[in-house]
Amino acid sequence: MKNAKTFICLGLGLAALGACAQDSSEDWAFKFTPSVYGGRQQTLATDMNMRGRSGQHTVWLGQYTRPGEFQQTRTGYEFNARLGGVQLTPSLQTASRGFWGGSLNATFGETVYGLLGLGRTNLKDYYNLNFDPNDALTLGLGGYLSDRHQVSLFKIKDDRLHTGQEVTHLVWRYSPAAHHRWTVDASRKQGRPSQGLAPVQGYALALAYDHKALFFKLAKDQKVNFSEVDQWRAAVGWRF
Repeated sequence: MKNAKTFICLGLGLAALGACAQDSSEDWAFKFTPSVYGGRQQTLATDMNMRGRSGQHTVWLGQYTRPGEFQQTRTGYEFNARLGGVQLTPSLQTASRGFWGGSLNATFGETVYGLLGLGRTNLKDYYNLNFDPNDALTLGLGGYLSDRHQVSLFKIKDDRLHTGQEVTHLVWRYSPAAHHRWTVDASRKQGRPSQGLAPVQGYALALAYDHKALFFKLAKDQKVNFSEVDQWRAAVGWRF
């Protein structure tokens, strides 16, 4: 409970910091996402995530709970900056159990663009809700096929822990009309859970639909986080 209160306060502090950094005319937009995670080999888990954005600043606060096994409170901050034709996104994240991490991602170009990213953590206990390696390098390409279609292909690869972990994503976003968007994310993973263990490989498919303020997400993930667990995920949320 003490850790949870600490990180709730930190999350509110980050939100205040972001607000102060912006002109008073900037409005905050929020997104609340409750999620459920399950599978035959694991206890049902939940995650509650609140995300706020104002201008170039984004903050978030979340609580992951797997009853009787693991729970973690997390908070973070992200900044978006454009320098010429480059979009830079640095972020910091911290969580209970002593975890902290950070990343720097960059997008180069407009209609056709390149993706480059680097992530680092302090290797403390953390349930990875990105489902990709955190201490990793990201490389990829993307582009807009039309005003309605966007496609990207990228790989996230461990470049620190010598596990050979890598996840390759093919993402398609389709907007058939205003206030409607479909997102399909197909991915393949391979690598060892940790150095010295036998490698695993699996596939994942995630589908999301956005309609105005509401959105829905479903996913099926083999060998989630390079474990022996096959997981399904469901989320529904809204923006306000």
